[in-house]
Amino acid sequence: MTEPTITQLEPMPGDWRRALAVVAHPDDLEYGCSAAVAAWTDEGREVAYVLATRGEAGIDTLPPAECGPLREREQRASAAVVGVSEVEFLGHRDGVVEYGPALRRDIAAAIRRHRPELVVTLNHRDTWGGVAWNTPDHVAVGRATLDAAGDAGNRWIFPELTEQGLEPWDGVRWVAVAGSTTPTHAVDATAGLERAVRSLLEHRTYLEALTDEEPEAYARGFLTRTAEQTGRRFGNRPAVAFELFAR
Repeated sequence: MTEPTITQLEPMPGDWRRALAVVAHPDDLEYGCSAAVAAWTDEGREVAYVLATRGEAGIDTLPPAECGPLREREQRASAAVVGVSEVEFLGHRDGVVEYGPALRRDIAAAIRRHRPELVVTLNHRDTWGGVAWNTPDHVAVGRATLDAAGDAGNRWIFPELTEQGLEPWDGVRWVAVAGSTTPTHAVDATAGLERAVRSLLEHRTYLEALTDEEPEAYARGFLTRTAEQTGRRFGNRPAVAFELFAR
């Protein structure tokens, strides 16, 4: 019996200088994507993060007023590990982010501010591969990011942004979705994997609430397994996968 053919992933485009990653919560980018970010910043590319919420509803034992600032600090420290210094929080309420014009406008404004060629977001579909239900925040932010990549270039959709001095930006060439079960492209994670582990470990308070496993063992095990599984479709080297949409 012949082995089934495994569809190989293509390398991500390399002809860009600026990327903007837009996700719902602190730690969303650290579950794999940050290894790619580390590789990009090593190459001299600019990457900024925008988070819809501060993750204030993410830890049952901490009230939101205490949890939000803590998770914001952890996210900034986490981003710094992989070479990202610009981290913005849009202030939407954790757990009840709503897809709609307000969210699209906030993300379009961020795209106009940062003027990226590549926008990165997280799985916007209802499930994770039909196995686990996705959260409403991920779905809302992912969908809104895909839409806002176009909104940012149209001066008539949110004219108030132009009035605020944010000129349209039609320079987004791709939107890359991390965590997709139908990926098309990948980034070699060999050089960035160790920093990805350290980046995830900066979310220590959240990790300690999430799992009874020792945080470093949990972070290293999860990220290594994921990168190796993806690597089977990318030259058998650790990799981060993306579903790439061209614009």
